[in-house]
Amino acid sequence: MTVTANMVKALRERTGAGMMDCKTALTETNGDMEQAVDWLRKKGLSKAAKKADRVAAEGLIGLTTKDQVGAIVEVNSETDFVARNPQFQEMVRAITSLAPQVEGDLEKLLGLTFPGKSVSVADHVKEMVATIGENMSVRRTGHAAVTEGVVSEYVHNKAADGLGKIGVLVAVESKGDKAQLAAFGRQLAMHIAAASPAAVTAEELGPALIERERAVYTEQAKASGKAPDIVAKMVEGRLRKEFYQQVVLLQQTFLGAGGDGKLTVEQVLKTAEKSAGAPIKITKFVRYALGEGIEKKDGDFADEVAKLRK
Repeated sequence: MTVTANMVKALRERTGAGMMDCKTALTETNGDMEQAVDWLRKKGLSKAAKKADRVAAEGLIGLTTKDQVGAIVEVNSETDFVARNPQFQEMVRAITSLAPQVEGDLEKLLGLTFPGKSVSVADHVKEMVATIGENMSVRRTGHAAVTEGVVSEYVHNKAADGLGKIGVLVAVESKGDKAQLAAFGRQLAMHIAAASPAAVTAEELGPALIERERAVYTEQAKASGKAPDIVAKMVEGRLRKEFYQQVVLLQQTFLGAGGDGKLTVEQVLKTAEKSAGAPIKITKFVRYALGEGIEKKDGDFADEVAKLRK
């Protein structure tokens, strides 16, 4: 029986397996769709091991907040196609539901029992690699909590409830009105998603990051031919007026409603304090962008499709 591209497409949509794997499954089962599904499932963990060297830079960010606690998880897959697979999304959602109890400890998260299963999260992910046919991994997890106030969340490029391509948690500590705090927290989370600050305050910036910028500014200032003491003042001035305003949350220009492109986050916070009726402190934020820092390999989808015709 001839295996057509439409048959491969139907099997891939049903299982999330790779295109070549789907073609092989249909060839081996003489085009029987149900047997092909079983053939893919029977590949087992040995198949998962062969895929471990593939770059998994797609996937989803999962977020959850409850009772002044929030957690965030990044689960990677090889393709965006699999990230849209309901099975994969349910797996990410289930793993995210466990994350609040590990407080950012990835190893603990991987060791927990997967909901509704008798295996660990790590082992269930391996089973899913075999079932779906792509390399996957739970890459990282973060945590935010407050004793009083709210932990707000925001998901950008939303794929489903609590799932997307960029996720932000922000801890807003305050005794103020919860509804006002929640509204401010969400606006702040949206700002963080767009502006990608490095720290809440300048004091929280890593020394290595500051020294790197200082070195660049110093070399540029030396070209002016000015005296060393003047150069030092020029450098410190640029750090305060340029660098800190770019990467320090409180000093960034607020991108949300009410900022008008003129107010800093710190100024908007002061206004929010009046609405909430109490002081507000931003104690922590966590921002995950899907695949950031992962070296991706260029893929050729057209070439992959062409292989099916051979």
